[in-house]
Amino acid sequence: MNHLDPRLLDVFYEVQRDLPRQGPGNRDCTLKALSLCSSLPDRPEILDIGCGPGMQTMVLAKATTGCITAVDNCDEYLAELRRRAKESSLSHRVKVENADMTALGFPAASFDLIWCEGAAYIMGIREALHAWRPLLRRSGYVAFTELVWLDESPPAEVAEFFGAEYPAMTNISGIIAVIRESGYRFIGGFTLPDSAWWADYYTPLSAKLPALKAKYQPDKQALGIVAMSETEIEMRRRFGAWYGYQFLIAQKIE
Repeated sequence: MNHLDPRLLDVFYEVQRDLPRQGPGNRDCTLKALSLCSSLPDRPEILDIGCGPGMQTMVLAKATTGCITAVDNCDEYLAELRRRAKESSLSHRVKVENADMTALGFPAASFDLIWCEGAAYIMGIREALHAWRPLLRRSGYVAFTELVWLDESPPAEVAEFFGAEYPAMTNISGIIAVIRESGYRFIGGFTLPDSAWWADYYTPLSAKLPALKAKYQPDKQALGIVAMSETEIEMRRRFGAWYGYQFLIAQKIE
């Protein structure tokens, strides 16, 4: 979305504003993925990339005794995460930074775990895994979610939709192959349940869209931004059996 002009980018952020999350996921999925990182140190250093307003950041902070560096390039999301950390008395363990995920600038071997829910695709999975590997300490973990095909023969309508929106989308086996080719041991993974799409994301998003359509009725470009969310939700309602988000956990190989 960063390629949009500033006015339309503001509309996009308005669509996403005040939602619990900016993509599929939930507390149980975050904790399940964390449990697969079975040999973390007692106080791990964690990097949460593309943290958004930080729902998963706070889950990680409460489930571990380590320090978390959470990065995103949206100040509005980061302000919300700072508020959440302060309210939970966790500001001393949650460091929030505005940073471009393609140019993080952290020293090598800084982290025991790199976390990324729903944002690795921005760089490309292969590119992200290569960029993250030097930041990990010995036997460090990566845990990320990625949109994948669950069925090899999706209906033409949904295949065309994602062919336009995310041409690099592949299946689970394809992502695991990229993980192994990038210097990691694949540890495990699971498909997010359908509830993880709706409770904290699509249901509250759906509730916002009618008012936004009314607000921007004379503005065709702004309405196009709103319509993108409507179409995405409709695709999920009709074709959710053919695609999903996969949580994938891997460990750095020396």
